[in-house]
Amino acid sequence: MKNLTNKRSTFFLLGLICLCFVACKKSESRYYDYVNTVQTFNGTAMDYLKAQPKGTFDSLLLVLDRYPFLQDSLRTAQLTLFAPVNKNFEGAIKYLNQVRKGQGKAPLYLADADINELGFMLCKYIIRGNRTTDAYVGNLDGILLESIITKYPMHARYEKLSSAGYQGGGAAVLNFSDPFFSTFITDWITTTTNAVNIKTNNATINILTPMHNFGFDEFTLRLNN
Repeated sequence: MKNLTNKRSTFFLLGLICLCFVACKKSESRYYDYVNTVQTFNGTAMDYLKAQPKGTFDSLLLVLDRYPFLQDSLRTAQLTLFAPVNKNFEGAIKYLNQVRKGQGKAPLYLADADINELGFMLCKYIIRGNRTTDAYVGNLDGILLESIITKYPMHARYEKLSSAGYQGGGAAVLNFSDPFFSTFITDWITTTTNAVNIKTNNATINILTPMHNFGFDEFTLRLNN
């Protein structure tokens, strides 16, 4: 597992070098009740994140402050963002520091976490290409996606929830997974969305359920050093 972790971190570093080269050339219940009332936003993906109420994307924006090149991509590139909310980070940090306390280590937070490991995990949520749910509807098994910088393979599958006893009559959601390079679904870690198809000038944003732990269960493994 350690070798695989090192390999993934190397992907992030190599991707960052390539990106820099190209640039040189050129309240809790509120999350559960999140309602997608805005389908179109006049601005970039970064503008959208910053425009949301305090307590929604504060942690994500704090992390993005450490990666100006990712901020630039969220302003200019054609992307799909599976946006983690504050709760996604809070649960992951809480568990990490429980482990560290048991080991006699000092607490660790987003502002001082290892920049390469944190960056690798963040890139998983930023997908190359601007896709709405229409891109997934015809694929019953879902489709593989490619993350920004690292080109790490992620997976998304469209699902229509049931409503009022009618199968498939409810809201559309996306099941978003880290396959960990495995063809066996039992090895995957999957989360789902609370809102989909928020269209900005350069990206489509899907907002993740607050029950997801940022990092797809790798947060402690990668940052507890």
